[in-house]
Amino acid sequence: MDKSSKSIISYKNDFLDWLDIEKGLLSKSQENYSRFLNKFFEWLELSKLEKIKPHELDKDHIWKYKVFLSRLAMGPKNQPLKRSTQNYYLISLRSLLTFFADRDILSLPPEKIKLAKIGNERKVNFLTIEQMEKLLESPNIKTRIGLRDKALLEVLFSTGLRVSELVSLNRDQIKIDALANDIELAILGKGGHLRTVFISERALNHLKKYLEIRKDKDRAVFIHYRGPKRTDLRMTSRAVENLIKKYCAKTGIPMITTPHTIRHSFATDLLVQGVDLRLVQEFLGHRNIATTQVYTHVTRHHLKEIHRKYHSGRKKSD
Repeated sequence: MDKSSKSIISYKNDFLDWLDIEKGLLSKSQENYSRFLNKFFEWLELSKLEKIKPHELDKDHIWKYKVFLSRLAMGPKNQPLKRSTQNYYLISLRSLLTFFADRDILSLPPEKIKLAKIGNERKVNFLTIEQMEKLLESPNIKTRIGLRDKALLEVLFSTGLRVSELVSLNRDQIKIDALANDIELAILGKGGHLRTVFISERALNHLKKYLEIRKDKDRAVFIHYRGPKRTDLRMTSRAVENLIKKYCAKTGIPMITTPHTIRHSFATDLLVQGVDLRLVQEFLGHRNIATTQVYTHVTRHHLKEIHRKYHSGRKKSD
């Protein structure tokens, strides 16, 4: 490890290039890292530490920065940062230290930055299987828009795709065999990482019917039928969000339901059915198992009921 003569702040562009080339992060992710890291650089300047070098950063600096974040108020209501949001700032700083280690630049080890414990702060909204079924049955499949919406909702719940991944689907990705009961797709997810998702027989049947009525040549799987005619007919993430809210209003399902709620519902249903957490992690495309563990508290009540039913310690009467 070598001591650098350059300040930490001067490494920003090199760090972003490293995220791009070595880590393969998409531009949006790079923008987020840049934004979160800028807050650390801002703190350095406020603390008269703008010239500090990587090897000069110590645990006391990190502690003071964490105190700064805990007292930082942002947003229209000038509210303190949630602990989960504070962690985003700390994760970006930890990644910068990982970059230094990767480049053999002497600095504080990344593991010295401990994230704030968030407990039950993050709440996962999901639909019960009965609510999900109600939502899936709500489109009128006698119309072309209803047929599209039915296929879209079925595919979304079958795969657990992010909405950005859903609207990015192209027809040439889906090789539908007349005899196939289900198909698998290779999806390029967050950070440019590939994973496999599966479209169930039920979802595939509706997808086939929808694609069969398509007369256009647009490559997108899901297209819009309203608004000005243009070359690109691909639906946007916002359009999918509005579509879901429309059917929620129609069926009386909570209006807080979003495409990500359906992704949560997909994961929760798998766990309730007894699927291993590691497999759910694979289905969702999470790099870290800790991200998937947020769903475990959702199924805790279900597991409690199973334990009470099958292992309560009471003897069943003959």
